[in-house]
Amino acid sequence: MSLEPTSHWIDTPEELDTVCSRLADAEWLAVDTEFFRETSFHPVPALVQLSRGDVAYLIDPQAVAATPALQRLLGPEGPTKLLHASSEDLEVLHNWSGVVLEPLVDTQVAQALISEIPSMGYQRLVEHWTGDVLPKDETRSDWLARPLSEAQQRYAALDVIYLPRVWAAQREALLADARLAWLEADCAALVDQALRSAQGDAEWYRRHRQLWRLGARAIAAYQRLTAWREAEVRRRDLPRNWLVSDKVLFAIAESMPGSRYELAAVEGVKPSLVKREGDSLLGLVRDAAQLDEAELPPALPSPLSAPFKRRLKALKRAVGAIAEDLGIAPEVLARRRDLEALVVADLEGQPLPLPEGWRGELLGDALVAALESAADTAQNPVNE
Repeated sequence: MSLEPTSHWIDTPEELDTVCSRLADAEWLAVDTEFFRETSFHPVPALVQLSRGDVAYLIDPQAVAATPALQRLLGPEGPTKLLHASSEDLEVLHNWSGVVLEPLVDTQVAQALISEIPSMGYQRLVEHWTGDVLPKDETRSDWLARPLSEAQQRYAALDVIYLPRVWAAQREALLADARLAWLEADCAALVDQALRSAQGDAEWYRRHRQLWRLGARAIAAYQRLTAWREAEVRRRDLPRNWLVSDKVLFAIAESMPGSRYELAAVEGVKPSLVKREGDSLLGLVRDAAQLDEAELPPALPSPLSAPFKRRLKALKRAVGAIAEDLGIAPEVLARRRDLEALVVADLEGQPLPLPEGWRGELLGDALVAALESAADTAQNPVNE
C-alpha cells in the first residue's frame, strides 16, 4: 500500500452528504479524530477522518456540522466502524455528532485478544500486519490550524487508510481462535461506557490507589468531593486540575476541615481555592461528617496486610496461568483493580464481584478456587 494516500478535504454539508452516500454500502468504515483538550474538559474536535480503505475523507468539524446522513452512517444503520484505541474518539464524535458509534470494532482491543501485547500502538500494529512503517512526525501537530499542511493531511489519512486491511487480518485470527465473540462483547461494553460517562461521577473516588488509607467517614467525604468536582468541570468545561486535583481533594478528605482556616492549612490548598470554592468544599465535608454510621461506606482493608497480599497473589497466579494458555496478557483477562475488589469482598465476607460474560466463563471457577486456597493456606501456614 502506498504511503502517499489519496485524500479529500470536506468542509461543506453538500460535500459531507456526498461522501456519506459513497460510504453507505461499505462493509467496514475506518474512523479517527484529531482533537484539542488542553484548556477544556470536553474535547474540541479538530478533524474527523473516514475511509473504507482506499480514499481518506478529511472532515473539518470546525466548518461543518454533522448532517443527518453522517449520523446515519456513524450509527447502527451504517457499516461496522473501525477505530484504534477508541475511547477518546467515541467521546469526540458523540459530542460533535450526537451519535455513539455502533457497531464498533476497536483494533487495539482486537490485537490484545490474539497477542501478548495488551495495548499495541497504531504504528506498531500497521507494521505488524503489513510491514509498512508509518510516519510519527505529526503526532503533536496543531490540528486546529487552517489550512492543514500536506504532511498533516497525509498523516491523518494514513490513520484510517490501513484500518480495514489490518482488521481483515485480525478478524481471520480471531475466527481461527474462536474469539470473535469476545471482541464483540468488549466493543459493546466500550459503546455502553461512552453512553454513561457522566453517570460515573459518583464512582470516580474508587480510582484512588490510596483509598484504603482513609477511614469510612473520610471515604464518604472524598466520594462527595470528587463527584462535585466531576460535575463542575463538566459544567464549566475546565480541565480537572484547573479546578482542583484528586491529590488535593484526598488531602481535604483526610483532614476533614471544619472551617476556612482549617481548609487553608491542608497541604496543596491554595488561597485562591479557598476563596473561590471554600464554601462548597466545606459543605461537602460537613455533609459527610453528619452522616449516620449506617450510611457510611465500609473502610477498606490494607493491601499491605498478609491476608490481602496472599489472596491477591493467588488470584494473579490463577489469571496468569489461564492467560499463558491463551497466549494473551493477564491484564486483558482481569485488571489489578478487579482482582483487588475480589480480595476486599472475600475479606469482608461479601458476595464476590466475579467477572461476567466470556471472562466469567474462563475465570470464575479458578478465581473462587484461588481465594479458597489462600484462605486455607492462612489457616494451615505449614502447607504454604
